[in-house]
Amino acid sequence: MPFLHVLSHASAWAPGMLMLAAMALALCHKGSVATLWRWMLVLSGAALAGSVLAAIAAMAGIGSMDLAGWLKASPMGLCMGVLVQLLGTVIAAFSARYLEGEPGQPRYMAALAGVLAAVHMLLLADHWIVLAIAWALVGIALQHLLCFYPDRAFASLAAHKKQMADRVADVLLVGAAALAWLEVGSGSLSALWAHIARDGMSPLLHASALLLTLAVILRMALLPVHGWLIQVMEAPTPVSALLHAGVVNLGGFVLIRFAPLLENAAAARVVLVVFGLGTAVLAGMVMLTRISIKVRLAWSTVAQMGFMLLECGLGLYTLAALHLVGHSLYKAHVFLSASNAVRQARLQAMHSATPPTAISLALAPAAATATVLLMLNLATDAPWPAWWSAVLGLAWAPLLWSPQGQASAKTAAWHSLAGLMMVAGLTAAAVAIHHVPLGLRDAPAHVLGWLALIGLLGLYLFLALLQRQPHLLRTWRRWSYAGFYIDEAYTRLALYIWPTAWTPPAPRDAVPHVTGPTLQRAAP
Repeated sequence: MPFLHVLSHASAWAPGMLMLAAMALALCHKGSVATLWRWMLVLSGAALAGSVLAAIAAMAGIGSMDLAGWLKASPMGLCMGVLVQLLGTVIAAFSARYLEGEPGQPRYMAALAGVLAAVHMLLLADHWIVLAIAWALVGIALQHLLCFYPDRAFASLAAHKKQMADRVADVLLVGAAALAWLEVGSGSLSALWAHIARDGMSPLLHASALLLTLAVILRMALLPVHGWLIQVMEAPTPVSALLHAGVVNLGGFVLIRFAPLLENAAAARVVLVVFGLGTAVLAGMVMLTRISIKVRLAWSTVAQMGFMLLECGLGLYTLAALHLVGHSLYKAHVFLSASNAVRQARLQAMHSATPPTAISLALAPAAATATVLLMLNLATDAPWPAWWSAVLGLAWAPLLWSPQGQASAKTAAWHSLAGLMMVAGLTAAAVAIHHVPLGLRDAPAHVLGWLALIGLLGLYLFLALLQRQPHLLRTWRRWSYAGFYIDEAYTRLALYIWPTAWTPPAPRDAVPHVTGPTLQRAAP
């Protein structure tokens, strides 16, 4: 048994240490870039193996979770480590081909390894100082990836706006840490959980929870500071995959980690629900108007982050964890396979788009909700309240839409049956995740839950009207296409508060622009 304990501790430490070694190797290496990529992939693979061993040991209860004074492993954190390292390894392999022939590849490898090392540090944080430093390091390393092409103006602007949001988030996080430290007398997160369980919440802890919530909102690129996530499409595609799949959703993990603090912080939960619901609804509307595949995916990420924040505000932390994992895997896949978008668009153009029937639009939410409730009745106990079943029914209702003009009633019936089976499968997966020993405890907020249901019902009605009567929403569609002009206002404010020369410098050999009498004829 001592050997297994040592192995579990070593495997928990290994991913971050190996990524630090990869970063140091990239910074110091002077040889072949191809050789450097091979070392990067070897170290990433070893880090992935260590992450898997650590997660298995945690699930089996092998070894202590305490790694050091300020670091502590948790089942949820170690599972997230497997996810992040898996994505990092795949993205590294993709990047080796994507960036072939590009200058600055060692710099890219160092920044990528630095992001992964900082993320592993954040996942093990059991102290406010470690959490704040790790999250700041993630942003600093990511900044170098976003500006990999320094001559792309919008990438530089996006990086500047993100840097401003990150610095404000850092101040808020430090404020949250200071208030909690003052109340508890220690910066340890484990001591904070014990204090809350023993003495409950105090005004200082309520204020700390509110500041933490605001910091997460800024870090997760929710409205109104979402613009940098859209404009960062100028960065290399693997950077977009890393950002959307493994970095921007770290705020969701932090909220899940701080569930004991948020559980009784009513004001913080209201803020999470309001910002999460508003972002999910508005970003979902904007996404429907976009044609560019990568931009649509970016708006989809903004909407999904809003929905994840909504789940955390409602106290459904297990579902938020499932959402986090599913979103990460999906976004990594779609970004790395974005080159197939042209072929898919051509295939879709061969089939004329037909709107769904009015009766399927009307009955789909009820049928999906009934399927969810039926699956819950087959389970031993319902893992979420009834209002969340209705929310899931609204979210999955489009799976049951029947397009007009189907060949026969038999085809329509098979289409509906396939949709119902997909809803049943998704519900079964959501129920199953509640039986995985992640160490999470849900705390549903019923009043806020009904508010969320009303908001998402409004989004579904908007979507249904858009399918059947799009001409009635022309003005709203123009506003949606413009993103409701939220980012324009934030950009002006950001550049006013923190000006920057975000346009790229002119090349040294560029011909100066001259007009009128200043133009001189060159001597023969």
